[in-house]
Amino acid sequence: MSHKPLSGILVIDLTRVLAGPFCTMVLKNLGAEIIKVEAPKTGDDSRQFGPFINSDPEKSAYFTSVNCGKKSISIDLKKEKGKVILADLIKKADVLIENFRPGTLERLGFDDQTISNLNPTIIHTTATGFGYSGPESKKAAYDSIIQGLSGLMSITGTEKRETVRVGSSISDILTGMYAAIGIVSALFRRDKTGHAARIDVAMLDSTVSVLENAIARYQISQEIPGPLGSRHPSITPFESFTTMDANIIIAAGNDKLFASVCDVIGKPELASDRRFKNNAHRTENYQALRQEIESVLVDQTASHWLSALNEKKVPCAKINTMKDLFEYEQLTARNMLVPVDGEDGFQIAGNPIKFMGEEDDLSAGTPPKLGEHTESVLRDVLNYPDEDIVTLIKNGRKSPF
Repeated sequence: MSHKPLSGILVIDLTRVLAGPFCTMVLKNLGAEIIKVEAPKTGDDSRQFGPFINSDPEKSAYFTSVNCGKKSISIDLKKEKGKVILADLIKKADVLIENFRPGTLERLGFDDQTISNLNPTIIHTTATGFGYSGPESKKAAYDSIIQGLSGLMSITGTEKRETVRVGSSISDILTGMYAAIGIVSALFRRDKTGHAARIDVAMLDSTVSVLENAIARYQISQEIPGPLGSRHPSITPFESFTTMDANIIIAAGNDKLFASVCDVIGKPELASDRRFKNNAHRTENYQALRQEIESVLVDQTASHWLSALNEKKVPCAKINTMKDLFEYEQLTARNMLVPVDGEDGFQIAGNPIKFMGEEDDLSAGTPPKLGEHTESVLRDVLNYPDEDIVTLIKNGRKSPF
């Protein structure tokens, strides 16, 4: 029997692409059983997103990365029997999560009151672009749209003020994380009070919530923050530097660490230079300081400087590529790249939530084929009689239920 904290929790997952599936991946990693409800023939949109494992169009690496270990059933929610099956699943579930545009599930016959009537203690969660209130609530959204609207893209880019998208779909991922936090919190409250919950998580809200000090800086200075390249807006030196053969990050967060950096590069006098005597002065004169530091770093390799900085306990790092991650001993030790069963050599990110004393999963399991678990869910979860299942499956081949 699983000792994971969400063992025994049943989640009905109507989500697709990333924000919702990322949420249910987190819940799955914590032990929940995820039943992914997909449309017939096409399923989750991301099944069609490349690249594909071994060039197999049925094996999207994108889909695999967030859906391993889930169960897939294929039903048509526009058909009456599909609606009956979903209603029966809702009755059994602890959690229902969906990321349709607001109003979509209602048009299918499942408004909030109907869902509550079917299951008075269910945790019903929606993860949408703009949430269920406000003038833009029904607009469609993708990650880059939200990165732009949230202001995140305006502070991400080069020192030449060229804005760029964050390299991962961070708005989707943040939304998935917040949805998971909301669900776990609601389950905890339900355990104490018996109360259901209706959780509304928006991509825009989630992204604005992590703008860190950009909002505060604007209010204090009345200057609109812009992209700064790799450097920190208010701590210096705290950015990437060029060495003889690679870029490294140096993060000297206080005067003592800065003095150590000066010693390592053979310029101890910089620590007492009036331009750099404290963090405020260093930030004001960051360009001059950067030139002083980098003029020395380019004479030696990255490994030379990292060794010297580490000896002085200065936070520093090589800027790893994706290739480097597969050779990084710390990630190996933390089981953070795990194999997908049946796909020799293909790995996805492991579970970052470690419970001390409990072993990590050593593999990710497998991604479900579209509708792979329809029959077993009807039998084992909904307790449909075998003869009904046979009829449904037979009829489903002609007209998906």
